[in-house]
Amino acid sequence: MAVKGTEVTIARIYLTEGNKQAEVLLKRLHDWEQVRGVTIFRGIAGYGESGKIHTSKWVDLSLDLPVVVEFFDTPEKMEAIIDHLGDTIKPGHMLTWSARIND
Repeated sequence: MAVKGTEVTIARIYLTEGNKQAEVLLKRLHDWEQVRGVTIFRGIAGYGESGKIHTSKWVDLSLDLPVVVEFFDTPEKMEAIIDHLGDTIKPGHMLTWSARIND
């Protein structure tokens, strides 16, 4: 039995909201790269390579929370996009994997 659906590549980029990089990335993915879909998730807590915990509490509404930018498109298009983003995304902050979308 053949697997149904169209093959895509998904990318997930880990950022913090304090540097406004997610907003710039969203505009680029929409206007210039024209990917099929983008979602930005804002975390309530997390930490990365620095080990510093970024968290949101009722008393401390931090503006430096974790942000995840996730997007997908055809494998060929994604390969080019990932090459374009190579200089702007810190090493170790982008994951990619293959998936299928329902047609």
